[in-house]
Amino acid sequence: MAFVQFSKVSLAFGDRDILKDVSVNLQTGTKAALTGANGAGKSTLIKIMAGLVEPDSGQRVAQRDARIAYLPQSGLVHHGCTLKEEADKAFLWGYELQKKIDEVGDEMQKHPEQADRLAEEHASLLSKLEDSGWYRREMLAESVLLGLGFSRNDFDKPTDAFSGGWQMRIALAKALMCGPDILLLDEPTNYLDIEARNWLEKFLDDFKGGFLLVSHDRYFLDHTINEVYELFNGELKRYPGNFTHYEEVRKVELESLIAAYEQQQQEIQHLEDFIKRFGAKATKAAQAQDRQKQLDKIVRIEIPENLKKIHFTFPEAPHSGQLVLTLENVCKNYGGPDVIKNLDFVLEKGERLVVAGRNGAGKSTLLRIIAGVDSDYTGNVKLGAGVSIGYFSQDSAEKIKGSETILERLESKCPLHLIPKARDMLGAFLFRGDDVFKSIDVLSGGEKSRIALLELLLRPVNLLVLDEPTNHLDMHSKDVLLEALKDFGGTVVFVSHDRGFIEDLSTRVLELQPGKWRNFPGDYKYYMQRLEDEENGTVGASSFGGENEAEKKSVGEKKPLEEPVSASKQSWADQKKASSDRRRLEREVEKIEAQMAEAEEKKKSLEAQMADPLVYSDGAKCREVQKLLDEVNELLEKLGEAWEEAAEKLG
Repeated sequence: MAFVQFSKVSLAFGDRDILKDVSVNLQTGTKAALTGANGAGKSTLIKIMAGLVEPDSGQRVAQRDARIAYLPQSGLVHHGCTLKEEADKAFLWGYELQKKIDEVGDEMQKHPEQADRLAEEHASLLSKLEDSGWYRREMLAESVLLGLGFSRNDFDKPTDAFSGGWQMRIALAKALMCGPDILLLDEPTNYLDIEARNWLEKFLDDFKGGFLLVSHDRYFLDHTINEVYELFNGELKRYPGNFTHYEEVRKVELESLIAAYEQQQQEIQHLEDFIKRFGAKATKAAQAQDRQKQLDKIVRIEIPENLKKIHFTFPEAPHSGQLVLTLENVCKNYGGPDVIKNLDFVLEKGERLVVAGRNGAGKSTLLRIIAGVDSDYTGNVKLGAGVSIGYFSQDSAEKIKGSETILERLESKCPLHLIPKARDMLGAFLFRGDDVFKSIDVLSGGEKSRIALLELLLRPVNLLVLDEPTNHLDMHSKDVLLEALKDFGGTVVFVSHDRGFIEDLSTRVLELQPGKWRNFPGDYKYYMQRLEDEENGTVGASSFGGENEAEKKSVGEKKPLEEPVSASKQSWADQKKASSDRRRLEREVEKIEAQMAEAEEKKKSLEAQMADPLVYSDGAKCREVQKLLDEVNELLEKLGEAWEEAAEKLG
């Protein structure tokens, strides 16, 4: 069993303890997440584990020949060869092993007197090479590269041609392919779309070695790990279970601390308000100084930033008509085939529409068209009465310029009633402590992107068009954004690669594929279930809008088991009715499931009574309990039939 072990590891930067007597053991079968606030030292700890940073004290022990693969957050660039050639570098260990086999073979010829020993060593090395999957490396490389979103056409492209995000995908692919015993992955999902994340989730589920990863994607963590290590104030603590379970346990642990923290925050706010109000008045100066002394003496309670809960509401959305947006026969191309073709749909007030599809399907293009940023298309885009649009994209950061501080800029953009909460809002978007006094012109692109998103949410608009709003946010910030968007009184159209965020927010899905599209009047869970059912043949594939007649005919040659109305022909009223019917069916299924659970519990209780000697030895009691048991079984049978009928209608 491969392992890497750390005992009482400590590291300090100046007078700040990053790690204090940290001990952890990673081995074959470990499926762990590392969490903690930004700046807690997570990346530093992983680098120590990878052997790239020396701690001040403590011990790192790795099993001999254990292969440890490390992926940093960013900064890796590949050049000088094709993608396929770069991927093959992941198998360097195999080439070295092959070289060793050849050397042993040469030794056998030179030293026949040692033939037995050398033959045994030669056979052992050959067996090791074969068991490692060396002869299947090309198949593995193709599988991993395709899973991470590369196409076969990319295989012969020079690596210099790939952007920064794709460069990190190359690095991730190499880490996965090198046959590691232990994987150390620092934000591996940062540059992955949802399809690649789903593939990586499956890869890690099947992975036989051990891994430790950092991620801000709760859904991804819940489906890949079974233990969490929290780094807080330099100390590391282990929590068994998935990430959601860790948060629940940690919440209980911190309840008393958070109560004390909130009480202290109220006291601090009261003192600061008094000092701010009366500090400049001569008649109150002495009292203000006393308050300042009290404030200075307070020993601040600390709780993990990633577990602080910040709640605030954004400005009320202006009133709009029920019909927010109508698209008619919208087509868009970049000089070749249509990326978007004959797109028709109507958006109603209050909907949360997620635009889904692989990279290159036209998601960002569609959002630019809706937002009015891209006018080079054919067809009609009509806004409803009173609709005002707020648009966010990764390019929004370019508009954030100036020499004022972050806090000054936000306060100038805030409605008056939100100015007192400006620092809370900035904290929710990862600007904490003295960060709020940074000058705008020294911020990174990611920091400017967070400011652009926060400023947008403070504007009085009623149609938000958001392209990857969760990029550059940690898990806590995503939660704040999610709750704000759920409470938002307007309409939202968005693209995201965070599945948990999509599932919690979306009420409808528009799927884009190059030149065609489909509308799903239900949430993202329904959409994913529908795709799974189509793949399994449980239901037929719904027809695509944008297809020409020949394509529709060829798709229609296999008669679907279920053929919904074409998305292109659905009026907004039809869509509304379908969505309403689906919600009614979902409630019906939930009600039946609750009744079934109650009946099952009653059945268990009755069966336990039947097993009681006091009952089965008494004929009258036995018949009475048996009668009740028969009634429960009959009820369960009826509920089962009702559930199947409702579930079948639900699809």
